[in-house]
Amino acid sequence: MSGTSGPAQIAEAHELLLRLAGRLDDRHLWRYRDWLAAGAVDAVARVLPLTLLRERVSITPDESRLLGAVLLPAGADAERLNSIPWVDEISETDYTFSAESADRVNVGDSTAVVLGAILRGRPEVVAARTTWRRVRGAGSAARVVLVTTTGDAARLTGELQRVLRALGTTEPVVEVLPAGFEPTEYHRAALATAEPLIEGHLVAS
Repeated sequence: MSGTSGPAQIAEAHELLLRLAGRLDDRHLWRYRDWLAAGAVDAVARVLPLTLLRERVSITPDESRLLGAVLLPAGADAERLNSIPWVDEISETDYTFSAESADRVNVGDSTAVVLGAILRGRPEVVAARTTWRRVRGAGSAARVVLVTTTGDAARLTGELQRVLRALGTTEPVVEVLPAGFEPTEYHRAALATAEPLIEGHLVAS
């Protein structure tokens, strides 16, 4: 991570990663978000196009334009960007969501308590919720944290990811939505089952 970028470029890169949530594997997504929290758009620009090609992640024409607008000025390889396949629209994701994890024993949720304590009282936090995501038909459930903010979404994402990793989550799933962001189909499905971490109302929930 050799350089830092301005707030507008970081915000655009954060929006780009939000649009890829549910399609780009968690093991990549949380790292790229961590880099953005440190201002390293150039690192994301170098690695993300190659990851999309290697993982065969398709994008829409609008997402392709956003990729170019955000990543080319940060040093992305134009040939790699142009090689990422397009689709007219994104089909349904491979995930289902539920308010509770079938893997949990109902003895309280200390992680939710910690997250709520961290977020409560922050004027830039509109609301925060949590849900549980599972790959269709198999696998254990993963916690998804959904926050709407009027502040620095990339920085807040990095902060919450560090908290979750400290609490034992290897690949944290944190979706910080800027106020006014139009949720993707993935986010709408997650929000439909999410329970509040703090009092409030999520934008476009």
